[in-house]
Amino acid sequence: MHTREFANTGHSVSEIGLGCWQLGGSDWGSIDEASCFNILSAAVDAGVNFFDTADVYGGGRSEELIGKFLKQTGHPIFVATKLGRSAELYPDHYSQATLRAATEASLRRLGVEALDLTQLHCVPTEILRQGEIFEWLRKLRDEGKIRHFGASVESMEEAQLCLAQPGLASLQIIFNLFRQKPIEALFPQALAQNVALIVRLPLASGVLAGQLTASTVFPAHDHRHYNRDGQAFNVGETFAGLPYDKAVALAAALKPHLPAGLTLAQMAQRWILDHPAVTTVITGASRPAQVADNASVSKLPPLPPELHQTLRAFYQREVHAHIRGPY
Repeated sequence: MHTREFANTGHSVSEIGLGCWQLGGSDWGSIDEASCFNILSAAVDAGVNFFDTADVYGGGRSEELIGKFLKQTGHPIFVATKLGRSAELYPDHYSQATLRAATEASLRRLGVEALDLTQLHCVPTEILRQGEIFEWLRKLRDEGKIRHFGASVESMEEAQLCLAQPGLASLQIIFNLFRQKPIEALFPQALAQNVALIVRLPLASGVLAGQLTASTVFPAHDHRHYNRDGQAFNVGETFAGLPYDKAVALAAALKPHLPAGLTLAQMAQRWILDHPAVTTVITGASRPAQVADNASVSKLPPLPPELHQTLRAFYQREVHAHIRGPY
C-alpha cells in the first residue's frame, strides 16, 4: 500500500482508505458486529491506515465499533469523523455549544483523547458562508479536543468557501468517473494550498463496480432504495446524482475500455489515484474480500494517458448532462 502526505498534519495515509458509513447498519443494509470487525481487520491487513466515519452513521454505531477496534489493534489508524448532520445541529441549530457537545460525544464513542480529524458534514451552504462555525472548530483544536479540521462538501461552491478558511486541513468530495468537475474547479487550488482531498463515493454507490443491473433490488433501508431520487438527502450522494438506470447503462458502456486484467472497480479507483491532488480514496466495503480488492489498486500502475483522454471525453459527452443535485 502506497501512502500520501495528509496536508501539513505530519501524517502519511494510505492511498486507499476505508469508508465506514456501512458499519452503521442503517443506510447500506444490515450488517452484524462480527462482519464489521472482519472488514476493519481486513483493511489493516491490507495496509489501510485511514478510516472515515461520522456521528450519524447508525446513530453513532460506526464510531462505537471503530472505537472498540482501536482498543484491539496495535496498528496506528488515522480516524476521520464528521459532525453536523445530527438532529441536534442540522439544519439550523449550529452553535459553539452544540458543536462542542457533538465533538465530546464522538470522543466518547471512539474512546480517544483527541479526534485526529473532524469534518463538517455537508452543513448548509449559508452556514459555511457565514464562517463562524470555523471559529468554533479552531477553538476546539486549540483546546486539544481535535487535532485537525476539514469539511465534507456537496458542491464546488462550498469547497471554495471552505478553502478561504485558515487552518483547513482537508476537503471531502464526491469524485469519480461520473463526477469529474473537481479536476478543474478544485484540484489546482487544493494543491496550491496543501489541503488534503478525501474522495468519497469512488464507485458511485457501487454502480461503478460493474455488478449492478437495472433489475437489482436494494433493501428498503438502503439509501440506494430510499434516496434514489434525493427523497431523503442530496441526490448526489446516491449513484453520483445520476438516475439509476442511466448509471447502470453508463457503467456498462465503460467496460469495453477496461485494460486487460482490470475490473471496472479497479479502473475506476486507479483513475482517481492518478490525480496527484487526491490524498486518499475512502471506498466502502461490505465484505473483507472487497477490502483486499480495493486496496490492491494502490499497487497498480497508472492508466495510460490515452485512456485518461477517452474517459474524460466519455464524461463530457455521455455523463455530465445527466447529473442531478448540487455539483
